Amino acid sequence: MTEFIEIIKAIIFGVVEGITEWLPVSSTGHLILLDEFLKLNVAGELGPVFAEEYMSMFEVVIQLGAILAVVVMFFRKLNPFALFKSAEEKKATWTLWFKVVIASVPAALIGIVGDKILEKITGKDIDGWIYNWVTVAITLIVYGVLFIVVEKWQANKPIRVDRVDDISYSQAFLVGCFQTLSIIPGTSRSGSTILGARTIGISRSAAAEFSFFMGIPAMVGASLIKGYGFFDYVAESGVSVPALAWIVLAAASVVAFGVSMVCIKFLMEFVKKHSFAPFGVYRIILGALVILYFCFAG
Repeated sequence: MTEFIEIIKAIIFGVVEGITEWLPVSSTGHLILLDEFLKLNVAGELGPVFAEEYMSMFEVVIQLGAILAVVVMFFRKLNPFALFKSAEEKKATWTLWFKVVIASVPAALIGIVGDKILEKITGKDIDGWIYNWVTVAITLIVYGVLFIVVEKWQANKPIRVDRVDDISYSQAFLVGCFQTLSIIPGTSRSGSTILGARTIGISRSAAAEFSFFMGIPAMVGASLIKGYGFFDYVAESGVSVPALAWIVLAAASVVAFGVSMVCIKFLMEFVKKHSFAPFGVYRIILGALVILYFCFAG
């Protein structure tokens, strides 16, 4: 019965990840908040240190399930080796990948190099300083306001880029700079990249699509780092990871994949007729509720 309950919890985590990873509302922020109300219990007698190490890995690695949905849905567009593509189309695909790589550089430098420097100087990494409900609440509200402001600001301005293939290298790099903001929990990786893209005149559909593609190296890289950190901890501590922990991780990842497939389709259809402002309103309301809960009921 205990195992069944933990799997149900994992399914809920997968649903939340699959929905919030692609909508500009912060998946990390939602997972942090969900963990406050629905804690996974897979550590058994291994203690709180194992539980903390496991959740740190779990919350990142289940994103691989979500990112697989992008790979599947956009496989034809992203595959430079497709036999049905002409030489020109293959070149265009490689060009798109180069732009994604360039856009990924700023966040990689800040997230990896900056994180190590901060930990060496202060004894705590970025997560150790800002991974809490206060940061999540503030960033939810601040970026919620920014979404509303930017959408209103761009409403009557001409679109500079309407197709993802037309995004220039310099524009890709600028969007990548905005992605560095997502290191702060509650900001949202998709939210920061879409906000940056909209600020420089990229259409909503192109901004969303490019954000999806940028998520591939970002999430794979983060998952590898967290996965390595977890296995390093397991090797050093000599603990034996319970089978339930792997089952829970697999269940959440599979659910995140399925929900992501639906969510991505929804967002691509939504932005054809609507602005991102409603997500801004949602962020503000959620941020306010978080503050109220932890100040008066927590």
